[in-house]
Amino acid sequence: MHLPDCLPASFTPAKNAPCFSTSSQRALKRLVKSGLAGMLGLMLQASAADPAPAGSTTVAPTSSQAPAPATGSDGSSSRFDWSKVPPVTAPSRPGMFSIAPSGPGYYSLWDHITGNKRENPPVSPYAPYALMTTPAFDIDFRYLEKPDHEKDIFDPIKRIHLGDDFLLSFGGSFWYRYMRESDARLTNTSDNYHMIRSRFHADLWYQDRIRLFAEFLDARTFGQALAPLATDVNHTDMLNVFADIKIANIKDGPAYLRVGRQELLYGSQRLISTLDWVNTRRTFQGIKGFWRTPTFDLDAFWVRPMVTERNNFDNWDEKREFFGLWGTYKPMKGHLADFYFLSLDDNRNLAVGRAGVRGDSITHTLGSRLAGDYNQFLYELEGMYQFGQYSNQDISAFAVASGAGYHFKGKPLNPQFWLRYDFASGDNNLTDGSRTTFNQLFPFGNYYLGWIDRVGRQNIHDFNAQLNLHPLPWANFTAQYHRFYLANKRDFLYNAAGAATLRDATGQSGSYVGDEIDFRFNIHVDRHEDVLIGYSKLFAGNFLKAQAPRVSPDLFYVQYNFRF
Repeated sequence: MHLPDCLPASFTPAKNAPCFSTSSQRALKRLVKSGLAGMLGLMLQASAADPAPAGSTTVAPTSSQAPAPATGSDGSSSRFDWSKVPPVTAPSRPGMFSIAPSGPGYYSLWDHITGNKRENPPVSPYAPYALMTTPAFDIDFRYLEKPDHEKDIFDPIKRIHLGDDFLLSFGGSFWYRYMRESDARLTNTSDNYHMIRSRFHADLWYQDRIRLFAEFLDARTFGQALAPLATDVNHTDMLNVFADIKIANIKDGPAYLRVGRQELLYGSQRLISTLDWVNTRRTFQGIKGFWRTPTFDLDAFWVRPMVTERNNFDNWDEKREFFGLWGTYKPMKGHLADFYFLSLDDNRNLAVGRAGVRGDSITHTLGSRLAGDYNQFLYELEGMYQFGQYSNQDISAFAVASGAGYHFKGKPLNPQFWLRYDFASGDNNLTDGSRTTFNQLFPFGNYYLGWIDRVGRQNIHDFNAQLNLHPLPWANFTAQYHRFYLANKRDFLYNAAGAATLRDATGQSGSYVGDEIDFRFNIHVDRHEDVLIGYSKLFAGNFLKAQAPRVSPDLFYVQYNFRF
């Protein structure tokens, strides 16, 4: 699909796009579901094949049979080879990715204090950053199978061998964040409060065939002047509870079936993310089949979003179904291509903001993404097209994310610079026969559109730039600048959660929303600890000045994160 480089704010693709009748939508939905079932059936019927070649850095596929046992000094065979279990999914590069420093240096504040200068970055399962969207079940501790690994105080609770065939691990995290907001949520209210989140998990494997994983979550806030958001509080609940069953080895990778409550994370996280910025994270419940190889990953899933009930156990949303196919091709190190088809069936009879149109919807998203780095040049391009039905309206919407950057390799501070343009379509008439506002689904919106959370990937132009510096290997500074315009000045401004917040139906307030600056400074204290300090400011443009007078919000936060 070719997309033009520059699109006018009044562009409405519905006028030129094909329309799909309600019966066609239902037929397509049945087709997608049957395709999902067919893929899972194919996995079930697949015959065992050769194990993946050695040397893969992204995943570690396993054979359908245990490796040939080695012979010990007493003539007995050794235990199952655990060096490739679990076959974890390495997190995909997000947009505006940065390349960490390498070579000799101090890679944590503790290393610097103790004089432990390293020749290269240490092997560590955790990213050296306070925010980490990677689910706990994909944190890679397989290096512990090597006798010469660097020792850690928490090693005794990791990869506990129970006989020859069972493996048990424990882990968790704790974070505290102080938040100070002015003009919070586009009101004239200032809010100073505290967030605390605790997580704990247990992970049990039988060889590489069966896995049971459970993760506890408790999220609380203190001192909020405004009512806590649904993403702020969740008392004593389960974030993940699932079983993995190995179905087969297909060509050079294992295929698994996952059943239960599970976090999802795909691609750039513009559409599907665990959303680590919020106190509760995001999770789903359902079934997923996944196949992992050194060069290609393929997932098929059917899930329902979990509804947070802060004082009760969460339940899934029976009125929403989310299903799709996602493939990632990794032709060489540093480069990737995503291809996906997603469907969200929403039967909550929602209104489009406050425009009076209510109804159920089925939204299909077809998209692709390219990202990588070549000779110090950084690049990313993602295109997303949506079609479907909203009440009696035909959906035709799209979004584009593009960026180019440069890594000044070998220079002091390890500087990296990005220039980006993000676009998501809006609608100039919310009550006619077409719906052209993009649906951002389940994104990590803050990362792309500002940490104040006032702008989402719907009805928006965002011209932005990012500078990333490492004053020291253990210190990371990021500065971002955004200039926001409504894609259509008669549609709403949507926030990071996708909620419609402000609108001028006449369009007389203009399209210039405002400018946002974001600064973040992360201190990697040691392998387990990070401190993140951030400040964001949104300067009101003509639209905000007209719709929310005397509002110009800012945000200051300090976060401490501990993982074990």
